[in-house]
Parts: sequence; structure tokens; C-alpha cells
Amino acid sequence: MIKRKNLGQHFLKSTQIAKFIVNSSNLKKSDVVYEIGIGQGILIPFLCENANYVISTEKDKILYEQAIQKFSNIKNLSIIHGDGFKQNKKFDIFISNLPYSQSKIAINWMLMQKFSLAIIMVQYDFAKKLLSKNQDRRAISVLSQSCFDMKILRKIGKENFSPQPKINSVVMEFKRKSSISKQLIQSVNLIFSFRRKKVQTIGKYLGLEIKSDIRLDEMNNDEIIKFAKSIRKI
Repeated sequence: MIKRKNLGQHFLKSTQIAKFIVNSSNLKKSDVVYEIGIGQGILIPFLCENANYVISTEKDKILYEQAIQKFSNIKNLSIIHGDGFKQNKKFDIFISNLPYSQSKIAINWMLMQKFSLAIIMVQYDFAKKLLSKNQDRRAISVLSQSCFDMKILRKIGKENFSPQPKINSVVMEFKRKSSISKQLIQSVNLIFSFRRKKVQTIGKYLGLEIKSDIRLDEMNNDEIIKFAKSIRKI
């Protein structure tokens, strides 16, 4: 068993849950699927059985070589060695059991991609952060809620992974509502670095004259995105 605990990587070992993930995507024979992080390849057979074509990427050289040996006979599968977030591939559905350390990177990447649906595994606490509607919101919460209809499909106990993580996971669904630019993502992150300040004060930091006593925490997502768009060109 190859362990990647230092990368936050815990390998799913339940074929029942793997089937649930794939079935949740309602794959059609016309769909191209993109997977980041092959791991031990538990999703690949089910993905290839249901999709037109599957592109799977793996950054770890050892895991990549194992996948090549194990799945070289599958004709509708392309296995790529490298950073999946840096590949320029067109796809319809994104499905992945991401290493926990890559969750935030993955969401920021997803925000800028053009796909209809994503089914991914994340830590339960991270899922709650994405879905937060109150003053616990972060930039990633606002961005995700603006671009996706999100929901938790199923909680997954830590006993379903090897090595076993310290926290439970969830399978999440992301349905695309809109895409967003890298510049706007940066702007939202920038204003959230002043998240406890009044909008008027944030404006002063950014060289803008804004007459408003409202705090960022009191604004809804649409208002925050509109505010972020107003500072994009600074």
C-alpha cells in the first residue's frame, strides 16, 4: 500500500461508494469525463463503462505507472502523467476523489472551467464551508455559491479509506450556473482579506470612494460579486 498522508491523500477502498459517485453523475454515452487524481484507480472501470471517453490524470509517478499497467487495455481511456489542473482538456463532467490538500485549489480551478456537472469527494468540514450562508462565509463560499448549485449527496465514513483520515468525507454535486474569471476570483479574495471592515473602509484601502456603512459580512453574494467587479481594474 502506497500512503500519501502528507499530501492529504486517502484512497477510497469501497467499490460501492465508487459506483455511487459514478451513478450520481448520470453519465451518457456521449459524455467526456475528466478525472484528477487516479489514486488506485477505483473509479476508472465504472467511468469507462458509462462514458464515451475518460481522461484521467495523476501527478504521482508511481501511481501513474501502476494505472498504466492496470488499465492499458481500456480503449476509451487516456491516462496522463502531470498536474491535472494545468491540462487544457475539454470535457463535460468532472469526477474526482481529490486529495484533501487540493480541495481549495480544485474549487478555484473549477470556477473557471466549462463543464455541466462535477461530482467530487471533499472533507465534511470543507463542504460545510462551501455551503455556508451566514457570517462564517469565506471568499470560496461566495464564489462557489455564485457559480454552482451545490449539495451534499452522501456522507462517507472515514472507515472507507486507507489510510483512514481523522474526519469524515462527503460526496458533493456541483451543477454549473456560470463561469468566472481569474481576475474576479482574485478580487473577491482581496476584499475578503478585509472581511470584518465596512465597505467604505475597504474602498479607502483600494483607492475607491464608497459611501456605505455596511460591512462585507452583511452583504449578500450578489452584492459582494458586484463590489468585486467594481475593483477588478484597479
